Amino acid sequence: MSRITAVSEAEATDKVAQTYDRLRELLGDAPLPEPFLVYASVPAFLQDFYMNFKKFVYSEGKLDAKTKATVALAVASATRCGAWIDLMSERCRQLELPQQHTADTLAVAATCAMYNAFFKFRDISGSDLFSGMGVGLRAHTFTNTSLDERTVELVNIAISDLNGCKPCTSGHVDSARKLGVSDDAILETVQCAATMAAGCLFLNAAQ
Repeated sequence: MSRITAVSEAEATDKVAQTYDRLRELLGDAPLPEPFLVYASVPAFLQDFYMNFKKFVYSEGKLDAKTKATVALAVASATRCGAWIDLMSERCRQLELPQQHTADTLAVAATCAMYNAFFKFRDISGSDLFSGMGVGLRAHTFTNTSLDERTVELVNIAISDLNGCKPCTSGHVDSARKLGVSDDAILETVQCAATMAAGCLFLNAAQ
């Protein structure tokens, strides 16, 4: 049972109706995705999310649309938000990414989270004892999917930041820079991830 009543398109008034109109311009004539109807229970959040979603998730910027959709899908996976996993998987298909792309993105995000758990423990354990011990975790997923190396690093930055793993975040930022990713593109990756995290967390709590 939902904790929050969604605002249907027929019920929308004032600023919610205006934002719905802008969303239709962005997304097309199909019915608006359910998350936006839930966000409309707090009009200010709906407006903020729409503006951030349009700029940092949906539209071309320092990152291309395919990369943004991939990062957004990874964040939806990391936050366990089924509705946004479905929506961003469909977005990837619309952008003509291969069918395997969704599974590969989820696998890279999960592998990154595994490493985050290890390196965050090593960082916050309060002991130097563990820094000299081997990782011992396999991570062939990073180099054996349909995702290119640059995209893998950007997904890793997003997930590592979301999980609060300083060693992983800084390491993947360095790796991305060595691959020629600009600082502006790295920042936009984080902005994309932050936007999606907010939308997923609100939706998860509402449902």
